[in-house]
Amino acid sequence: MAVLKVVELIGTSDRSFDDALKQLAKRACRTVRGITGIHIVDQKVHCDGKGNIVEYRVVCKMAFKVE
Repeated sequence: MAVLKVVELIGTSDRSFDDALKQLAKRACRTVRGITGIHIVDQKVHCDGKGNIVEYRVVCKMAFKVE
C-alpha cells in the first residue's frame, strides 16, 4: 500500500506559463523523490501599471510517495 503526500507549489517565469511549469518541475525534482504527478490548479499573471505582463505564475499541487 502506498501513501502519498500532496503539497502546493507556485512556479514563476518572465517568459510563459509553460516555462513556469518547467521551472517548477525541474526545481522540485532536485529535492523531492518519488513524484507521481503535478496538477495545475490555477494560472495567473502579474502586470505592471501599464497592462504589460511581467510574470507568469502557475499554481500546482504535486503528489509524491511517502517513504
